[in-house]
Amino acid sequence: MWLDEADGFAEIFKGYLPYYLLVALPIFIIMSPVNPVAASHEFSVYRMQQYDLHTIPHGCRSASFNLEGRSLTSWSTSRHCVVARVQDITVEQFMEIRSKAGALLLVMPKNDTVLTLEEKEHIQLLEMAMVQNEVNAPVYFAQWTPDFEDIIKDLQHSFITDDKSGTALEAMFNSVSSNGYQIVVSSTVPQKLESKPVTLHGKLVGRSGSSQTIVIAAHYDASAVAPELSHGADSNASGAVAVLELARIFSRLYSTAGMRGAPTLLFVLTSAGHSLNYFAAKKWLEEQLDSSDASLLQDVSFVMCLDAISSSPQLTMHVSKPPKPGGAAHSIKSRLRVAINHKKINLADETLAWQHERFSIRRMTAFTLSSLQSHKEPSRSSILDTPSDVSLTHLARNIAVIGRALASHVYNLTDELGDDMALYDDVTAVDEAFVKHWYKFLSAQSRSPQIITTTSPNAGLTGALERALSRYMEVTVSTHAVDKREPEYTLYGGTRAMLYVYSVKPAVFDLILTLAILAYLTVVYFAIQIFPRFYEEYAKIITGKVKVN
Repeated sequence: MWLDEADGFAEIFKGYLPYYLLVALPIFIIMSPVNPVAASHEFSVYRMQQYDLHTIPHGCRSASFNLEGRSLTSWSTSRHCVVARVQDITVEQFMEIRSKAGALLLVMPKNDTVLTLEEKEHIQLLEMAMVQNEVNAPVYFAQWTPDFEDIIKDLQHSFITDDKSGTALEAMFNSVSSNGYQIVVSSTVPQKLESKPVTLHGKLVGRSGSSQTIVIAAHYDASAVAPELSHGADSNASGAVAVLELARIFSRLYSTAGMRGAPTLLFVLTSAGHSLNYFAAKKWLEEQLDSSDASLLQDVSFVMCLDAISSSPQLTMHVSKPPKPGGAAHSIKSRLRVAINHKKINLADETLAWQHERFSIRRMTAFTLSSLQSHKEPSRSSILDTPSDVSLTHLARNIAVIGRALASHVYNLTDELGDDMALYDDVTAVDEAFVKHWYKFLSAQSRSPQIITTTSPNAGLTGALERALSRYMEVTVSTHAVDKREPEYTLYGGTRAMLYVYSVKPAVFDLILTLAILAYLTVVYFAIQIFPRFYEEYAKIITGKVKVN
């Protein structure tokens, strides 16, 4: 009986099986246990800076691409997107990629606190080189993830060139077995943003009869190679926090008429800082000095700007003109016991060195206090400028030193006052919890001009700073417009995008797979054709009779 069933099975082979096989084979491949979800990944990525300063373009000019991913050592043409860790790429490699590759994707360190000092300096110098020039290829940054680490490792071990292979067979095997990635970013063409920088200022009025004014200023925005990664813990969240804390301290001292100092204290927070040539400070000065009522800045004793004061416990006074002995700035310098860094203003430079130069140009005595020794320090515009407990300790210490020196100047106090000096130290003590809160709050979010100058002045970060400063004094909000006909700067959108990574095989793999399938089908076809003859011989052996059709 089982021979009859075998006859039916043989008829299937004689008839329609080849056609069933051709249909079933693709179905079996589709139903294979490989998880198709594992072949694709989705990531949030951050586009490189794009802005124009004095009509000179800076940063990335494009956004979308659909290219094959390659490592630093295996890319060769504009059809490739180079994927690498940001600490692995050199300035020379970036310059080559900038001119020849199709796109660049840089992955941030897993934990920047474990980077060596040399690695941090390398990344910061790379950022400076990237932003200085125009880049036509799309450049994106991504946060580290285990998936990205696997992709980088696959790309590093894939596409091994012939000179690195031991034999031709090994080279062919590497080409076939390697895993490739297609990297896609679909984004709209970057559009110009309507930027409206905001300046906040408030004053504590001094004793009647005195017209002198002391200005304490800082910019509260930050800059880095990618707007979404511009957290600026040191530059310049530290300066903005110092202004808030000094405002809190002196609001207590100026709370009663009997305790007020002689000069009026003016606290100023500006946006559009050093990356945009202190545009907001310039516009604010024009509004205050060129108006019919210029009483706010009528008699300025000195302007003290605070910038990057948390990277070291040592402060440096940066000046455009050395303070004269007996003057107010010299008084502050002697009380702070800091070194002086004298640098003349060079209007031929694309940007000013420090914020105080904006005030010095308007013939005011001004200086900047900073932990940095030079305005050229790459850490001023770095994605690695993130908060740390050590920096927080330095910040609280430096605010205490600045507050003590400022109070001793305002009240004409010296260290020889004994008990009075100790009482004064208690009044000017720094609220470390307040400093920590605002330092963490400001450095936890991006404060690039593309983000904070395009929002409502009463919303977001600017609104929070206004509410904080208004606790101690009446605050005035000034919004500045950029000239549309001859803009001093232009910002572009598209700071964030979605990146899709698809796992693919190289074209040679598809070719070999096609040949293998054809060979397999050929073998199956001929096996089917000879199966009836094989069956007849098998039946003859089993039954001793010839099978009759």
